[in-house]
Amino acid sequence: MHAGNGQSHPIDNSRQLQRKLYLAAKKCRNRRFHALYDRIFRPDILWRAWQEVKANRGSAGVDGVSLEEVERQGVASFLEAIRADLKAGTYQPRPVLRVYVPKPDGRQRPLGIPTVRDRVVQQACRIVIEPIFEANFQNHSYGFRPRRSAAQAVRAVDKVLLRGWWVVDADIQRYLDLSP
Repeated sequence: MHAGNGQSHPIDNSRQLQRKLYLAAKKCRNRRFHALYDRIFRPDILWRAWQEVKANRGSAGVDGVSLEEVERQGVASFLEAIRADLKAGTYQPRPVLRVYVPKPDGRQRPLGIPTVRDRVVQQACRIVIEPIFEANFQNHSYGFRPRRSAAQAVRAVDKVLLRGWWVVDADIQRYLDLSP
């Protein structure tokens, strides 16, 4: 699953694909991308997705398989099994494990934990489709974008308000909840 024999690194390959998709989407805003599914199960995309899921850490899902268990059993075979299921069209996501995280005020926040396998597939999908959407976002859009945050959005609104009054559309429900 990873580079060897003088081949370029899988993360470099996945970034090249992202760059191509971004440029194609940027060049033609109306372009439709009809054939992306096969990109999701490319070995370099799955390897990068695994690296990102591993970096995010997280608990096991309903199947009880942890990141450490995947590493013990072999990441390459784990990713190859995902690839085979995706390629054959037999991949089925598992139910999400529902847990509740207590909040300081006594309430509980529901949290859904997908399986490690499903998180890898979700991340692979994100790697492939994100550059297409990113190419068409307005610069002033902040929600759920890479290298963008709520704090940056607040600073941008503050800056605009200092120059004059504007109508600002923002979804801030529960934004000021300081507890996770």
